[in-house]
Amino acid sequence: MRRRPDVTLTQLRYFVTAATNLSMTKAADELHIAQSAVSAAISQLEQQVGVQLFIRHRARGLALTAAGEEMLRDTRGLLAHLDEVLDNASGRVDQVHGTVRLACFVTLTPFVLPRLLSDLGARHPGLEVDVVETSADAIRTVLRNGSAELALTYDLALGNGVEFEQLGVAAPYVALPADHPLAKRKSIRLTELAEEPMVLLDLPDSRDYFESILAKAGVTPRIRYRSASYEAVRGLVARGHGFSILNQIPAHRGTYDGGAVSTVAIRDDLPGLPIVLARLQSRAIFADRGTGADE
Repeated sequence: MRRRPDVTLTQLRYFVTAATNLSMTKAADELHIAQSAVSAAISQLEQQVGVQLFIRHRARGLALTAAGEEMLRDTRGLLAHLDEVLDNASGRVDQVHGTVRLACFVTLTPFVLPRLLSDLGARHPGLEVDVVETSADAIRTVLRNGSAELALTYDLALGNGVEFEQLGVAAPYVALPADHPLAKRKSIRLTELAEEPMVLLDLPDSRDYFESILAKAGVTPRIRYRSASYEAVRGLVARGHGFSILNQIPAHRGTYDGGAVSTVAIRDDLPGLPIVLARLQSRAIFADRGTGADE
């Protein structure tokens, strides 16, 4: 029977701090201990688990191996669960505290993050939220490598191994210049815009979604401009460069340069984008690991 690694909480906490900073020196400064103590604890941890967790560069500091990235994610989960257990034992079940790393899809960030952080701050003043803004296609990566424990995003290409809770659905709509002949309509069919140029919000996975709903409506878009910036798209629409399809509606019609955008509902039966809170599926922590070569 294989002997389980005999690791300590101190070793795990030192490892997480060094992995977060990718530096033994910065970890030592944050922990207010000698660098040699951090280095020794991590070396002992690597010996106990039987894998190399870091690649040590003399000039560039530390880099996590593949095993180190997996260990970091699991260890953060373990320590968070331990804090919860200790809180429950001390009768502080209703007090949420600590730090959570939240990845947020860039186009959702301005619409949901400010109010979310305000609400969380009012309800749980002991909770700190570190925010990582990213594109939809990178969400799974930041969850897997431990850069974030949770992700606020659309249900776009999350892939296997990610579980989520649906928070709502953002229906698509047409963005038009305020003086467009169809701008005052309550709803339109996309075929009514088939001959007009389009300004595409060009982000990974997002572009596939927009192109798929156009195809479902029987429209081949004439894309005049592409932009990865939500506000740049709105600005181009306001100045008459084409229509666009978006999912989030700002509280005001104005654009950064003083233009105005009208929002018109789409009459076609098209899928909205589910807004979800995602995380990696729960896994057994410190399961038996193979002894393959380190990366």
